[in-house]
Amino acid sequence: MRARLCPPAPSCVAAGGIRFYVRTSAFTASKRTRVHIDRFPRIGLAHLPTPLEPMPALSRALGGPDLWIKRDDCTGLASGGNKTRKLEFLMAQVVDARADTVLTPGAVQSNHARQTAAAAAKLGMHCEILLEEARPDGDEEYARSGNILIDRLCGARIHLYPKDTDLDAEMAALGKSLRDAGKRPYAIPVGGSNAVGALGYANCAAELLSQSRALGQDIDLVVHASASAGTQAGLVAGFHALEANVPVLGICVSRAADAQEEMVRSLAGETLALLGTAAALPRERVQANGDYVGEGYGIPTAGMIEAVELVARSEGILLDPVYSGKAMAGLIDLLRTGRVEHCRNIVFVHTGGAVALFAYRSTFDRHGGG
Repeated sequence: MRARLCPPAPSCVAAGGIRFYVRTSAFTASKRTRVHIDRFPRIGLAHLPTPLEPMPALSRALGGPDLWIKRDDCTGLASGGNKTRKLEFLMAQVVDARADTVLTPGAVQSNHARQTAAAAAKLGMHCEILLEEARPDGDEEYARSGNILIDRLCGARIHLYPKDTDLDAEMAALGKSLRDAGKRPYAIPVGGSNAVGALGYANCAAELLSQSRALGQDIDLVVHASASAGTQAGLVAGFHALEANVPVLGICVSRAADAQEEMVRSLAGETLALLGTAAALPRERVQANGDYVGEGYGIPTAGMIEAVELVARSEGILLDPVYSGKAMAGLIDLLRTGRVEHCRNIVFVHTGGAVALFAYRSTFDRHGGG
């Protein structure tokens, strides 16, 4: 684990503050990748580039290394988040298909559903959201506050299903019903995680390289929450297309590491094919850690609660209880236990979702936080 997370790279060259295995600069590589991505239809929904900020107080609290945060909670669409990058490309396909209704599945506190509802509202479309009641405790605020409140404010029609419902089958049936009624529906997969959606994070990889070059800093490791695989697959594909040696570690929030890595590896390959990149993706470029899922998706852990409170009180930044909170808990533990070596600069990608904190108020109350 230690060697492969942040491996020494004696054979690489330094270009513009970024470690590369190729003879190019960050500017040239980023420009080339933007040309590839600009071939695809895209609608401007996000505030880009999002900030890349240092977290000096958190770095001191954890005894180093230098921690940075990529503020994809600041993308702007109905409180922002990582899905907005994906939706720029996905909603362009919706428009090209002349659809009038968007369908997408998720859990009750789905950040993706919220941002899809907001994107549909912005583009004058109807939105149908299929939500699984993933938590078994029947918490009233979880069921009515946070993301699901914003879904309703954005005008989405919400369909609720019990835990373990086959939402893809339900979405297919709903799509048929809408077509029979004369509508033109378009289905977006959970998390917006297909090759088209992952283009948003291939573009983010180029953005990170450009920003770190401007700061004169290496990126030794990128860490983020990994669930439906699109964010990690896009980052991995983007860095690979740039021929940049930037390790990406996904902290699992919904499944075991082996299963997550297979999902990411498959989607990264599809994304690279879409980008027209012929170079094969080395197996070791896809890394996931499943030690911080706890009892399951959306179920709080003590580490998540500590991470949310520590980042709020040291940096004034709000993480969320489902994704970034668990991912930060993983990063904190890896640092405390010395399992991340050879890293001077670690970038944590904040995937957004802090509005879900309101749905988890009782969790923080029970633990003396908030």
